[in-house]
Amino acid sequence: MLTINRLDSEDAKILIEGARAKALEIGVDMCIAVNDEGGNLIAFERMDGGKITSIGLAIDKGFTASGIQKSTQALGEVNQPGKPAHGISSTLGGRMVAVGGGLPVFAGTDVIGGIGVSSGSPSQDHDVAQAGVDAFSQYQNNKT
Repeated sequence: MLTINRLDSEDAKILIEGARAKALEIGVDMCIAVNDEGGNLIAFERMDGGKITSIGLAIDKGFTASGIQKSTQALGEVNQPGKPAHGISSTLGGRMVAVGGGLPVFAGTDVIGGIGVSSGSPSQDHDVAQAGVDAFSQYQNNKT
């Protein structure tokens, strides 16, 4: 039998709030998705100016990050021609996203979910996702 750690709705709220705060700080309205360890959507927020095309991208960035247990930015680096994962972004019905903005969420060494952010540049999306992860980490540390 396995015991699986999983994000709950309160955790997802903390991740979204941290990401939203960073998005407001940099002045870019974002789409923010939080997925569980299996890549299933738990929570989503589209800020008022978040791009329509970014809805699916944010969800799929969270899906990718939780699935590969690495950042989507790291996947992008190995998805270039001649690299070991070239072409992976066309797998799983195109859901694998190899652009910055998706990060796994950890509890200790366990991946318990992912956060995906889209509407800015890849580096802005990554920074906003990181702010969500940082807020969650701080929340976890304060609970213990």
